[in-house]
Amino acid sequence: MNPRKGFLLTLVAVLFALSGVLIQPFLQYVLGAVLLAYLLYPLQLRFEEHASSMVTAFSLVVLAVVGFVAPLVVVIGAVADSAERTLRKFETNGIQLGGIESRVEELTGQEIDILGELVGSGRELGTVVFDMSIDAFETITFHLIGAALGLFLLYYLLKDGDDLLDWITQMVPLPADIQRDLHSEINGVMWGGLFGHVFVALVQGVVAGIGFAVAGVPNAVFWTAVMIVLAMVPLVGTIPIWGGAVGYLYLTGKPAFAVGLFVYSVIIVGLTDDYLRPFAVNRYAKLNPAVILLGILGGGYAFGVMGLFFGPVVLGALKATLRVSSENWSRLDENEAG
Repeated sequence: MNPRKGFLLTLVAVLFALSGVLIQPFLQYVLGAVLLAYLLYPLQLRFEEHASSMVTAFSLVVLAVVGFVAPLVVVIGAVADSAERTLRKFETNGIQLGGIESRVEELTGQEIDILGELVGSGRELGTVVFDMSIDAFETITFHLIGAALGLFLLYYLLKDGDDLLDWITQMVPLPADIQRDLHSEINGVMWGGLFGHVFVALVQGVVAGIGFAVAGVPNAVFWTAVMIVLAMVPLVGTIPIWGGAVGYLYLTGKPAFAVGLFVYSVIIVGLTDDYLRPFAVNRYAKLNPAVILLGILGGGYAFGVMGLFFGPVVLGALKATLRVSSENWSRLDENEAG
């Protein structure tokens, strides 16, 4: 190899590695920005016909923030409200410490001071909480910085998306038609992941949540959010949640609601997974369900929450690259010789 080319390749590899080290702490936010930019970029192109790219990008970033923060606030509010109601119920029941102490003394012959023990434990707990609060402050600061970075990247991915795509096209040493073929394949995988997992999971979770609300399951909004996340994972889905809810209703003396929720979940909720997901995956991603499952689980372990989406995309991109390479390998040799 030419020493100059070898030096350049080594330099590129080293800089790639260093760049990966820089990005790794905020990888979740970078991947989130890429995903949102991919979703919003068609709107960016359409709205740029009526406004500047800066105004359009900023407006879409605000839309993304509102679309994410509003549901999050609703979920947090529902959880907080449920916790408050639980505490009030606990206080209403009026657990008497004196009665507990007397009962323990009757059974064991030992006198205990629950209140004193609680006070002592409270002091120790206060010290632990103080130490943990410092770590919590650092964690909150980190996530705030990550969120700001993600929004910053989203803005520039939308605003300068055309320039970025042109630069990538110029940097990739492949003929234009092969690049278009690769782009088409990867685009199908991306939309298959979005529609087949994110959108279907959203529909499935909301449909199941409606059943929870009608059946009177506590914390229906919170469990809806949990089911939306679990619905992205094949073979798991919403079954553990609605199955637990059915058991809860039965054990709390509501067998009719338990049976109704079971039938509703099996038929109505099941239809969203049995028909919408295969339709989306076969139409867009064209990946085997086993490959999708491997991508979701492996992506979750490798990249965290965002890996649930990007895992199948990576495997789909590998499949597309292998297919395009096998179909055009001899042609690339001819182009190099020419």
